[in-house]
Amino acid sequence: MHSLIIHMSSSTARRPNAERLRDDLPDAELIEAVDGRDPDRAPDVTPLPGNLHRPHYPFPLRPAEIGVFESHRRCWRKIVEAGWHYALITEDDLQIDPVRLDRALAMIRDHASPEMYIRLPVKQREKPVHVLASDNDMQFVLPRVIGLQCICQVVGRDAAARLLAATDKIDRPVDTLLQMHWITRQPMHTILGAGNAEIASQIGGSTIQTKTRASGKLTREFKRALYRTQVALRPQTP
Repeated sequence: MHSLIIHMSSSTARRPNAERLRDDLPDAELIEAVDGRDPDRAPDVTPLPGNLHRPHYPFPLRPAEIGVFESHRRCWRKIVEAGWHYALITEDDLQIDPVRLDRALAMIRDHASPEMYIRLPVKQREKPVHVLASDNDMQFVLPRVIGLQCICQVVGRDAAARLLAATDKIDRPVDTLLQMHWITRQPMHTILGAGNAEIASQIGGSTIQTKTRASGKLTREFKRALYRTQVALRPQTP
């Protein structure tokens, strides 16, 4: 197992945690995150309004969201070019439980293939439509509706190639696009109970989220709920 940790070298507050992950994860290296706000970067994707796919995405892409998407594409490309069967990709605000993560990775080694994209989320909200394997309180599942966040996942070589081909144009954040299995043609699996946590609030806060005025918060939440309802109408099936 190889590990790729997405980290922006200028983020000094996150550096200690990134280095801790590099020490704790198998065969790990830091991958320089893309700064979507840098006007001099060579763009890796063509950003579009939220009408590229259905359902339409109701919010404009922020530069930071574009950078996150490009950072994950950088990792997918490395997996393909290196010819690895799969690799663990994490963001630098991840906190692991080493014992539980070892159990999850053992389950992946027993059941994964280069075709798979396997989420190890911090929120245990997904409901399985199929259970591939279980280990006491840990399950390897195909979820009905794919959860959000890309803080930790194992991505297979063939899955990485498929996602690269599907994302040269983007109109929504990477985790939101990955929910759209009917667009990417990539099934998304999940390990429930891997023991991961997100510690962004302890190391400088989120690099993506921005404050919304109180007057616009209700409208934004309504649009978000409507969008999520539309996504839920396209569940994964075994």
